[in-house]
Amino acid sequence: MKRLSITVMAALLLVLPAVTEGKAQANSGPVTEDLVGTKALEMAETLIDSYGASGVQYAIRNAGKVVLSGGLGVNETGKEVPVTKDTMFGIGSVSKMYVTAATMMLVDAGKVDIDQPLLKYIPEFKMADERYKQITPRMLMNHSAGLYGSHYKNSMLFDDNDTVNHDSLLENLRSERLKSDPGEYSVYANDGFQLLEILVERVSSMSYSEFLAQGIRSPLELTSTYTPLDDFDRSRLSPVRFPGFEGELPSETVNVIGTGGIYSTAEELTLFSEVLTGEHPDLLSEASVSAMQQPEYRKGVWVSDESNIFGYGLGWDSVDLAPFDDYGIKALTKGGDTVMYHSALIALPEKDISIALLTSGGSSILNTAAATNILLAYLKEIGDIAKIQPDKTFKDTVKKDMPYSLKAYSGLYGSAGSTLKITVSDGKVDLPDMMDGLIPAQTYVYTGDHEFTGKDGITVISFNEEKNGHTYVRVKSYLDFPGIGQSVIAYYEWQKLSVNQLSSAVASTWKERNEKTYYAVDEKINSLFYLSPALLMKKITFDKQTGYANGTKITDNNHAINVIEIPVMNGRDVTDLTFFQKEDIEYLHADGRTYVSEAAVKKVYTGPSSVISIPDSGNARWFKIGEGAADRTMTGDLPQGGGFAVYDENGVPVNVSAATGSRTAVLPKNGLIVFGGRAGDVFQITLGSK
Repeated sequence: MKRLSITVMAALLLVLPAVTEGKAQANSGPVTEDLVGTKALEMAETLIDSYGASGVQYAIRNAGKVVLSGGLGVNETGKEVPVTKDTMFGIGSVSKMYVTAATMMLVDAGKVDIDQPLLKYIPEFKMADERYKQITPRMLMNHSAGLYGSHYKNSMLFDDNDTVNHDSLLENLRSERLKSDPGEYSVYANDGFQLLEILVERVSSMSYSEFLAQGIRSPLELTSTYTPLDDFDRSRLSPVRFPGFEGELPSETVNVIGTGGIYSTAEELTLFSEVLTGEHPDLLSEASVSAMQQPEYRKGVWVSDESNIFGYGLGWDSVDLAPFDDYGIKALTKGGDTVMYHSALIALPEKDISIALLTSGGSSILNTAAATNILLAYLKEIGDIAKIQPDKTFKDTVKKDMPYSLKAYSGLYGSAGSTLKITVSDGKVDLPDMMDGLIPAQTYVYTGDHEFTGKDGITVISFNEEKNGHTYVRVKSYLDFPGIGQSVIAYYEWQKLSVNQLSSAVASTWKERNEKTYYAVDEKINSLFYLSPALLMKKITFDKQTGYANGTKITDNNHAINVIEIPVMNGRDVTDLTFFQKEDIEYLHADGRTYVSEAAVKKVYTGPSSVISIPDSGNARWFKIGEGAADRTMTGDLPQGGGFAVYDENGVPVNVSAATGSRTAVLPKNGLIVFGGRAGDVFQITLGSK
């Protein structure tokens, strides 16, 4: 699920010790020459040594035959572990291709028309915005429905296939608005594919897992492709680990199956890709295959650049992936990320060739770059391309005189979750880092054609006025991954906003919340999100001068609404902020979760023993670690299904009991503890001496 591919990558990157011992590898397929196999091994080693992967698996299929298959793996000490062709990985958002194919199979059966209202197939679907009636299945598949984005709550759990996220989606959407007119533009939205999962269930009268088993797994004779609700041997999953925690973690269960919950292998993923490229017309018609490959993204507002790694079809992340377009080759791609697993699938439909590269640890953007370079090596080997083009090089930036009119683009800008002020002056624009640091903070100078270029010449920005009336900061850059390769990316980073004047009373209320943190209370304690507490905390950033907080426009004392309408990626996963009081405690409702104010978070009791109970609401309980508890060993007598997480003052997890199985932790000064379980659960806690 793509938000976790970029914005959480830095927080969850599994940085492993330097590898000094041999890495276990599966045998590469015999059809390819050594050069391609060597290239694949080099890429896998780089992903492990430099980018935090602990297991890598890859396969190339050509005309129905696996021509390359291999894998590498290391454990937390750097010792080798086997990664065979039968080792299974979570494939994350590549799962979207399965629910898209399932929907199109129903189209082929005459049971679904993707341009009819979604209401026809899910009558109980309703939102707090009358425009929801215009949403069609096509808009869900091409990300243009206007949905806020993603309901992640309780979606990724340790060894727990709870369906609560799936079961509550329709109810959660009832209170949400749309952020744009349906069909206006495409921006990544996970919830759309959860709705497609529900559509498949309603129309087929069977569970989604059953539909996949009957419609895809059985006909293709797959033995390694399953959902969390299927019965299969979990020991086949590639092990996952987390820095600072010993041993393997329990299995990751992604319970938003249509969005990102399928497990598979590289070989079986390339076999399924043949369905998507028309090699199995008995499963998916030529008409449906063709429809999925059309450049749907061009129907609405989009960046003008032709060469890009983004370009949505139906389900696909790109239907004209760069740099294959430079070779005159049509390439389709889908990437995927969960917290622990990452995947990339690239298919060349006109050549009946595909590659899949799966990892535990890392990021799908790295997998896609690595898979691209392996596939280019293969195409050169079989004579489909004459040579591999070198990486782009860039000239030093030469500043030119800037037209005075461009100063008008100075002002307030925002993206999902944040705002900033941009000043265009003297032919220069200073901007912070972008793409979570992949594009560094730097000064951009005017270089002509209404564009500003970074000092290294790699990244170019401009201010684009679009047909929807918004002005965007457009970014084009070549992301350089040493040892892996380059990826060209073009997208809109920020949207120009109008200053929002607040009354003194409203401003005073929000000023009291500024820099205060709110903690999620309704995430199950066995959620993988506890590995990165920033995902479960919201620090309010209020700007009185602009009238915004956390990228949302303040409307009164207790509400702020989303106004971000950015195509491609940066307008995804937006939220409104709603504050409310209960028993004199302030809570925040945002992105489907409920958060409690830090004012209600008390210091943990410092006596030798204490009792902590979960209230009737079932809410998790957060505590601060004060001076008296710091450096002492806490031991918890945990009820069944209950657990805790301990963090240091920088938010680094010291222990997450659901991940480690340990009931003890040394409490760090100024850290945090959260306890979670079922309503009425009681925790017996003891604190040892310093």
